[in-house]
Amino acid sequence: MAETRKPDGVDKHVGERVRLRRIMLKMSQTELGNKIGVTFQQLQKYEKGANRIGASRLYQLAQILNVPPGFFFEGLPGSKVNAVLPDYLIDLMGTAEGQRMVQALARVRDKKVRGPLEQLLDSLGSEVLPERRKPRR
Repeated sequence: MAETRKPDGVDKHVGERVRLRRIMLKMSQTELGNKIGVTFQQLQKYEKGANRIGASRLYQLAQILNVPPGFFFEGLPGSKVNAVLPDYLIDLMGTAEGQRMVQALARVRDKKVRGPLEQLLDSLGSEVLPERRKPRR
């Protein structure tokens, strides 16, 4: 009888990060599976850590899910991988103007002001806020 393999902690963590990002993008398992050429059942196994994701497949997932490969390892206990910021935030913070804007926004503490300010920025277009994400801490 074949021995059942218990999911490795790293495989489980990577799978959870794939699932997290897929859900953030409101993508179904079938849709993502089709994009990487596997069934939704195989994708389920990846997400549960039951099947290990190879390096080339992980790179393919990173491209499709629009994250750097290191994203899948963020938060791994004992990992030295730093939280990776999205490119648009890195680009913004790489300019003096961007840093001043973020610092000015951080000084706005009143929630009654922040709501309308967010709506204003959002209404300026997708160039300002390409994707609504929770800030990383």
